[in-house]
Amino acid sequence: MLRKHIFVSGRVQGVYYRVFIRKTAWETGVKGWVRNRRDGRVEAVMEGEPEAINEVIRRCRQGPPGAFIDKIDIDIEPFTGEFDDFNIVPTV
Repeated sequence: MLRKHIFVSGRVQGVYYRVFIRKTAWETGVKGWVRNRRDGRVEAVMEGEPEAINEVIRRCRQGPPGAFIDKIDIDIEPFTGEFDDFNIVPTV
């Protein structure tokens, strides 16, 4: 199992990007959360099978219609198994 923490930069707010990531995570069995950041980025923490997480990140690089991705920063963190689902959480 794997855990990745990502920060997505570009036009990712106001285009249903968080909903897109949540739907993609549900489809692939990835657990965790996603949120907007006040600096304009979207942040997500994902846990699951490496192939599933890589598929979510692959889809994140394109995003939903209206999104434009400048950059995705990815950190690998220790897997915790703390999540039961994938949710949208409040902005920070």
